[in-house]
Amino acid sequence: MSIDLSQFIPSFLEESFEGLELMESSLLNLEQGDDETINSIFRAAHSIKGGAGTFGFNQVTEFTHLVETLLDEMRDGRRAIEQSDIELLLDSVDCMRLLIESIRDEVDCDLTKINETSDLLTISLNKGKESEEVQASGEQSTAQDQPQANAGQSIWHIEFIPDHHLVQTGNDPLLLFNALADLGELVVEANCKDLPAVTDIDAEELYISWQLTLTSSSTEEDIKEVFEWVEDECKLNITEEKINNSEVAPAQELTESDDSSTEAAATPPTASAPPPPLEPVPEEIHTAKSQNKTVEAKATTKAKAEVGSIRVGVDKVDSLINLVGELVITQSMLSELGNDFDITKVERLTSGLEQLLQNTKELQESVMRIRMLPISFAFNRFPRLIHDLSKKTGKDIELILKGEQTELDKTVMEQIGDPLVHLVRNAVDHGIESAEVRIANGKPAKGTIVLDAYHQGGNIVIEISDDGGGINRQAVFNKALEKGLVDEKTQLTDSQVFDLIFEAGFSTAVEVSDISGRGVGMDVVKKNIQSLGGRIQVESEPGKGSKFKVNLPLTLAILDGQLVKVGTETYIVPLITIVESLQAKPELINRVSGDMLLYRLREDNVPVIPIYKLFDITAENEQVDNALLVVVEADGQKVGLMVDDLLAQQQVVIKSLKDNYQQVEGVSGATILGDGSVAMILDVPGMISMAMKSASQAQLHKRTTNLEGVTA
Repeated sequence: MSIDLSQFIPSFLEESFEGLELMESSLLNLEQGDDETINSIFRAAHSIKGGAGTFGFNQVTEFTHLVETLLDEMRDGRRAIEQSDIELLLDSVDCMRLLIESIRDEVDCDLTKINETSDLLTISLNKGKESEEVQASGEQSTAQDQPQANAGQSIWHIEFIPDHHLVQTGNDPLLLFNALADLGELVVEANCKDLPAVTDIDAEELYISWQLTLTSSSTEEDIKEVFEWVEDECKLNITEEKINNSEVAPAQELTESDDSSTEAAATPPTASAPPPPLEPVPEEIHTAKSQNKTVEAKATTKAKAEVGSIRVGVDKVDSLINLVGELVITQSMLSELGNDFDITKVERLTSGLEQLLQNTKELQESVMRIRMLPISFAFNRFPRLIHDLSKKTGKDIELILKGEQTELDKTVMEQIGDPLVHLVRNAVDHGIESAEVRIANGKPAKGTIVLDAYHQGGNIVIEISDDGGGINRQAVFNKALEKGLVDEKTQLTDSQVFDLIFEAGFSTAVEVSDISGRGVGMDVVKKNIQSLGGRIQVESEPGKGSKFKVNLPLTLAILDGQLVKVGTETYIVPLITIVESLQAKPELINRVSGDMLLYRLREDNVPVIPIYKLFDITAENEQVDNALLVVVEADGQKVGLMVDDLLAQQQVVIKSLKDNYQQVEGVSGATILGDGSVAMILDVPGMISMAMKSASQAQLHKRTTNLEGVTA
């Protein structure tokens, strides 16, 4: 019977990655005698192994079997929990992730690290085995050679009655029996009394049930774990019969549906031969035999790295269903009005349209909430990162996570991950001092890095702070002088000096390490954050530490914007960038070199950017006197956008220009307004860059013209 298992692979991948995250975070917090934690780690590994076996991912199954065996020894108390074993298990989690990512991306995995870790696991298991053999030998001599092999074992009678449709969900009873055989000696008896006549058999239905007898020291919970994937698709009755050690019957061999793969799965690694190196992932995946028929499933998973899914709470789905019901009611009411409309029904029409507007707005908000996930999904990677960097640098560092339940759009979260990793690595390498330096400065030897997230207005703020030595302002300024980024006469605020670290190739590191110091990365961090419509600010105090504040929109799909009119065109300015809007006063306007206009706004001189000049369009008012200015801020720089009129503020749905046309400088996207017209969404940082470039070119042209006049 042929079953297409590929349809279930994305769910397996998603659950496996969640299991790996649970294993990693639990291992970092694992302590001696913590039975609950070690059990949760074992269960996660067991589920991954079981799922991989179902789909025929033999590399994952074989490697995870070693991990599971080591964990089993820990939870049974046969092995003490040592730091070396925790480090080995963390490396094993990395290997499991590599194998599963190769399945997801349909690429061959580099098996060098996997084989090395597999050998280390085998060596560790064999050492534990040798210790057990020595201990068992001593116990046997003390007890006058009495047999101890079955001490604490039980005979478990398991009645397994699967639903008829079990195999249609990709589950194979044989794989469950193989997993049971790993726990001890198994006898399988098939019950075929419900098998219909040959003419009535449906090839996709399962009519057989089984009576299983397991001799093992495992608990009932261990046995239930084997069946946890099918617990809703079967009837399971488990009874226990204790064994009298003096009357132990010889274990019976596995019968009925047994094959050689069961014996292989039940055999632990031996001291004489480590497991063979894993082979590259085959294109065709062959699952275990069932009733003498081979089930083939090609791993043609479409779950590429860029494709994902979201688990949505039932409450959010219920809210959507209710809102759709309200929309249907409103639509019916409006349709009835339209069938026989007259002037007396205007009031009911207006009321219906208002109700439609309210329902539509609520539906939009509910749909957006579906994409919102706790930022803990992004923060979960950092305990492991800090753990590894602490080992590498020899620094003792504590990571504190705050605001983990703050919600953020899934797309934004995925794209902010790498910039956050770079900022944390930078804090470890450049921010936190060595223990000796910290003690000499009166600080605790252990450094602290804090990751915090919170909502501010319609945005989310992520803070990465450390209690290190802070940023050396003078060193940054001197490096900028050396690279020609500033003039020595330039007067810069602390904020402007700290912003220089985001210039390409900029680094003040004395030594280059494999963590940071090459001047590559901080410029990319800033560009990535800006591409998300966000901004980054730096605060630092010498001797006390630094703080990087990343301000991001909650979602990339919808934008709160201010509509402005320039000539016949309508543009949208993101509200997040607007400081204020004002009517210009002629006496506060100054003209400087390069035809740049400056407006005196209290203590600041704000450059004025006429939008009509920048985009080469005709405006109603081309004179700055008494013009309307929308003061915006980006990258710590304020500018005044000169517009003809201010229109409404509204939420707009962002459409990508790059995907639908091509990237346009100074424009971040477009949207469709209520009247059907298209409006461009302004890219404020890009417009500032365009204006500065234009002013520089104008100044250069003026100098060239003057020079030619003098020469003539």
